[in-house]
Amino acid sequence: MKNPKVLFAGTPEFAVASLQALVGSGVVPCAVLTQPDRPAGRGKQLSASPVKQFALEQDVPLMQPVTLRDAAVVAELVALEPDIMVVAAYGLILPESVLEIPRAGCLNVHASLLPRWRGAAPIQAAILAGDAETGVCLMSMVAGLDCGPVYASTAVSIGDNETAGELHERLASLGAGLLVRHLGAIVDGELSPKQQIEAQATYAPKIRTSDAAIDWQRRADELERLVRAYNPVPGAWFMLDGERVKCWRAQRIAAVDAAAGTVVAAARDGIVVSCGDGALRIEALQRPGKGVVTAAEFASQMDLVGLVL
Repeated sequence: MKNPKVLFAGTPEFAVASLQALVGSGVVPCAVLTQPDRPAGRGKQLSASPVKQFALEQDVPLMQPVTLRDAAVVAELVALEPDIMVVAAYGLILPESVLEIPRAGCLNVHASLLPRWRGAAPIQAAILAGDAETGVCLMSMVAGLDCGPVYASTAVSIGDNETAGELHERLASLGAGLLVRHLGAIVDGELSPKQQIEAQATYAPKIRTSDAAIDWQRRADELERLVRAYNPVPGAWFMLDGERVKCWRAQRIAAVDAAAGTVVAAARDGIVVSCGDGALRIEALQRPGKGVVTAAEFASQMDLVGLVL
């Protein structure tokens, strides 16, 4: 089918890449679903999702249901008679009543090599685990968490110093390309998906701010990955003088003779903190309400050596 009738569902920047690719290839969705506007920023003003902003720019019909379990919403989707529904980081659960609407089913652009890292935060999970590679999959959606059969996938290596934000950008672009390349064959039934191996499944739960807390008793290599995994959201952090200080860049170095959490040096190249195994050299930090500064700038504001964090 040259121009399939596509229903698109997505919310954050990751989804925009796939939506842009569809439109750029001449496949303009019959409608775009995205989550309702949410309060954002210090003023808590309602903010449109990145997908909504792009859809409005392209003058594509937009829907923002609070839930897809509403019979009236389901009826609207049925009336659209889509050939396929493409889902990318939408954030709402698709009930059976919606999964059954498109003739060719619902297709998910997922940022991992399924069955590894099913769930809400696969990019962060891959970095935290020290995976050498990750990728994107085109998965046929079924009831259950990311457990449907996979049509196609592409793997990429994870850089030694790559942050979740940087990897996110690469995977979003990779997923968009994979989608456009295989969409026609999927809609036409020319590509058969392969079942996932259930025994190999791992899960990446939704991220909490508490997950990003730095526990200095842990190994330095684990903490280095934690800093990368939670950059830019929510940002790895530790407490200093009653303030939650965010750590944006750090490198593990050889062990130093000091109790875990002790600041043993504060020089131009970084602030060195002893860990449970090894040490972490912090290179960029941010105090609440302030901008990101280098370790040298931060250290010039207070005497850190000898403090136990």
